[in-house]
Amino acid sequence: MSKYVKQLVMDEIRNRLKGVNDALLVDLIGMDTDKTFLLRKKLREKDIRVLVVKTSLARVATRGTPLEKAFEGMSGSTAVCWGASDFVQLSKEVLAIQEETQFEKFTTRGGVMDREQLTKDRVKEVSKWPSRTEQLSLLLGQILAPGANLLSQLKAPGGALASQIEKKSKGDEA
Repeated sequence: MSKYVKQLVMDEIRNRLKGVNDALLVDLIGMDTDKTFLLRKKLREKDIRVLVVKTSLARVATRGTPLEKAFEGMSGSTAVCWGASDFVQLSKEVLAIQEETQFEKFTTRGGVMDREQLTKDRVKEVSKWPSRTEQLSLLLGQILAPGANLLSQLKAPGGALASQIEKKSKGDEA
């Protein structure tokens, strides 16, 4: 491959990964075209994008970006996965697909999160964390709980008083 073509490929990689801060590296080698098509379709439905790159070109193209450490120590070709609602959700989805027997050659190689290189094992650990949506629902519950408790404590005496007044008014009618 000539220097000009390599530069074009690196520019394309740089443009496609512009703004991506966290990503997973996966291996697609050995999958036939039908399975690859199904895999890409499944990932697309989950808002996950995939780009197969030669690691040496990707290493140069991502120099100075948050993805720079992802390609350290890697060789050959690999696929970069990014997207989903957050990185935890991305790792959960990728590991769930990896467990399927249909995509047996699809394996996780590592990744990068917050400019930190992740190993396969670390990606599995991250996938067990609560996703952004789960964290927001927990936080919202914690924020609303004291207000709900206060409201019920304020309403209880008024409700008891209203109940007694209602009973007393029914007793006079009889």
